[in-house]
Amino acid sequence: MSYLVLARKYRPQSFDQVVGQQAVVRTLRNALSRQRVSHAMIFSGVRGVGKTTLARIMAKALCCETKTPDPPCNQCTSCLEITAGTAIDLHEIDGASNRGIQEIRELKENIRFLPTRGHYKIIIIDEVHMLTPEAFNALLKTLEEPPDHVIFMFATTELHKIPVTILSRCQRYELKRIPFADLFAFFSKIAKSEEVNISDAALELIALEAEGSVRDGLSLLDQIFSFADDNMTDKDVREVLGLVDRQVFTSLATALLAGELAACLEILEQIYGAGVDLKRFTTDLLSFIRAIIVCKTTKNPENLLDVSDRELDTLKAFAAANSAETLYRFFDILLKGIEEMQFSPHPRMVLEMTFIKALQTGQIVPVSELIGRIDGLLKNGEVAGPGKLAAPSALPAAPLVVESVTSSEPVADLSVAESRPMMPEAKKKAIPVVDNPGPDLDSPSLRDVRQDWDEFVEYVKDRKPWMSHIIRLCSGVRQEGVDLVLKFDDRSDCMVLQQSENIKFITEFAQDFFQQEMHVKIKIRGGGTGGEHDEAMDDPHEERRSLANDPLVQIASEIFGGQVSGIRTGPRSR
Repeated sequence: MSYLVLARKYRPQSFDQVVGQQAVVRTLRNALSRQRVSHAMIFSGVRGVGKTTLARIMAKALCCETKTPDPPCNQCTSCLEITAGTAIDLHEIDGASNRGIQEIRELKENIRFLPTRGHYKIIIIDEVHMLTPEAFNALLKTLEEPPDHVIFMFATTELHKIPVTILSRCQRYELKRIPFADLFAFFSKIAKSEEVNISDAALELIALEAEGSVRDGLSLLDQIFSFADDNMTDKDVREVLGLVDRQVFTSLATALLAGELAACLEILEQIYGAGVDLKRFTTDLLSFIRAIIVCKTTKNPENLLDVSDRELDTLKAFAAANSAETLYRFFDILLKGIEEMQFSPHPRMVLEMTFIKALQTGQIVPVSELIGRIDGLLKNGEVAGPGKLAAPSALPAAPLVVESVTSSEPVADLSVAESRPMMPEAKKKAIPVVDNPGPDLDSPSLRDVRQDWDEFVEYVKDRKPWMSHIIRLCSGVRQEGVDLVLKFDDRSDCMVLQQSENIKFITEFAQDFFQQEMHVKIKIRGGGTGGEHDEAMDDPHEERRSLANDPLVQIASEIFGGQVSGIRTGPRSR
């Protein structure tokens, strides 16, 4: 039994039969007619797009014995021998299995002899990127100045792996993926030639699965022809190839964009029960969302998408019904889900959580729509305009006042003063209302260092977690003018923080948080491992005097009309 598969049976034997590579074919034909054929050519592209096929057709055209205006003739002895693979002057080498320097040496010895039949000896090296660096180096000189009767043709799927010294000596022909329309037309022609009845929807699926490769598509077509006897449909193709119905992606996208989690999970259960590869399924779903985005953002999506007209209409309907922001968000969430699935032993759970994340974020309202809503509210007078105050409440609020205190320490948080009894008139100072006052670094801080210290530590933790652990170890903190003094009991606790770069960081954090000019200084108690002795902070009487002069203590004394009779300090904690 001798059956020739479709990929070999319908391999192009002339330039006219090549599918989807018009630019390369035109260049080669012109080079032949004008006798400008290079001694070294390299064909690159993905699998199954015609690299080796074009090299063989070019070899036949160069060795053709019939002087036709458009070689090859495919009738002379030389053309027939090359087609059958028995030509003596054509050496086709597999670069993956003959990749060493010894094989290249034997090749160099072989090309010294003149061709036996035609004018040229053709050397075709397939997958040339598999050659070793030593083999490439051995080929350099011969490739630069080959004998007049030798022509090299290389084919590769990974052009970037070939040394630039080789590339600079070759003419490069980069083959593109075959367009969907060309594949569909080619497969339809083969189906008619084979007298097989197959629906257009089935051929569309095969063309999509081929992903621009003629050989891949012909292999799939061969498999489909063996499955059914007559009237093959797209259902047969999905059953043989294990594909998911495109309607499933339509239903799932509808459920996702409508926020119907139960429907999403039901579809996923059906897919999982059918034994579909969830990673491949998620990738296809991502491609479906991407196609919707293309329809949303471009005027002519048919030029960018390899889909049927029927599916293109569906994609355009999705694009018209959803905002671009919503589609972008779903795409990002699905993309992250695919990345997580690559390393998870439970892809179904990851995909379920991905759907939940996508739906929990809610429908995004376009910015243009939000602006329109705000404009409408402003026109109706429902929102106060810029610089205007909202309507007053039934009881007018009392003016905000704060006691004027003369102290080097910063004033306490203004929110404390609002709940206290009002001071005598001589000690009241009204605070003017401004639209958007900026921070004044020369004025007293709106945040108290001692009261807000824990919040400041959390503020530092969000930016440099390791630094927050160090400043938690300080046994005392005090503000002296513009200096923020941090006291440590042991030098080892703050050695890293004392570095100039870290002092700069903590100073910037303090200025940003307390909204005033500050310079952080570090002092170490005398009982530690060494360092500057801070008598003011160690002296208990000095500490009591400092507490007595605290602005909050003075305000409390004036409010209640009393005097401070004694101060007791609690135990220190770290």
